[in-house]
Amino acid sequence: MMGTKFLQWDLVPIPLMQFKKVNVRRLQRWLLKLASAILMEPLYMGLRRRLGEPFTRRLQMEQSKERTYFTQERKKRKKRTSSERTVVFESLQLGSTFHRPELVRNCLEQSLKKLKFDYLDLFIIHIPVSLKPGPDLSPMDENGKLIFDVVDLRQTWEAMEACKDAGLVKSIGVSNFNRRQLEMILNKPGLKYKPVLNQVECHPYLNQSKLLAFCKSKDILLEAYCALGSQRDKMWIDQSTPVLLEDPVLGAIAKKYNRSPALVALRYQLQRGIVVLFKSFTRKRIEENFQAINTTRLLNPTTKTRLKHYSPQETRTQGR
Repeated sequence: MMGTKFLQWDLVPIPLMQFKKVNVRRLQRWLLKLASAILMEPLYMGLRRRLGEPFTRRLQMEQSKERTYFTQERKKRKKRTSSERTVVFESLQLGSTFHRPELVRNCLEQSLKKLKFDYLDLFIIHIPVSLKPGPDLSPMDENGKLIFDVVDLRQTWEAMEACKDAGLVKSIGVSNFNRRQLEMILNKPGLKYKPVLNQVECHPYLNQSKLLAFCKSKDILLEAYCALGSQRDKMWIDQSTPVLLEDPVLGAIAKKYNRSPALVALRYQLQRGIVVLFKSFTRKRIEENFQAINTTRLLNPTTKTRLKHYSPQETRTQGR
């Protein structure tokens, strides 16, 4: 069948990352080609019976031109991607099922192969909790409970250091580590590279002041996720707790500076020396979020102190 050449799909999940990456445009093109193949097959067979060999040769010529075009486009894309690679910062997390030292490098290499990268800018341990290795990223027993694994994270860190020595990553770090866990890595005998950063949840309701002070004392960057408040997942958050962006104090400060509550929350973290992660699917909000970087110093010391000491603790049903 002529349409079989379009039934090729090599998009696969990346084990290091806890999600699947979907190329929407590519998916649209693939679906369009599949639909075309299904609809045009009867027409093609009829024309071939009526017109015979000349039609077949003409079709083969058109297909050859099409293959040449797509080959050229792939070469252009590859060249463009290689040039853009130097200005794009690529980071991946090591999943909890890959903490065993013998799994770390292979897992990283497989992900680099699927991403078509030669190296990563940053490679971090996602969470200091080890789970049973296997194809399932969240292995559960028959009772629906996570199956844990016993791994010395210092050995995991040694495997991360080996990846850096091999040139597979530029920098290595951790995520969701507390002070005690950081000290375990820092005090490891024979430590070659300390974590460059610690990625944690951090916002005005959970300002991580003590952890920030410790990280600064060890020259470790603190990177904030959920900078605009915790995700409202019932698994983690008591739904009766307040929503950060609806907070009256944050709203009053935003009104004073003629800014949005989100911009104030982001600028608060930047002025504390914290790297901020934020995301949005709305163009307007993305542009507004970047104002937090481009705006000159927004919050005065008094306002920063007010936010620092106003931190109603969100109640978690399960702790990290």
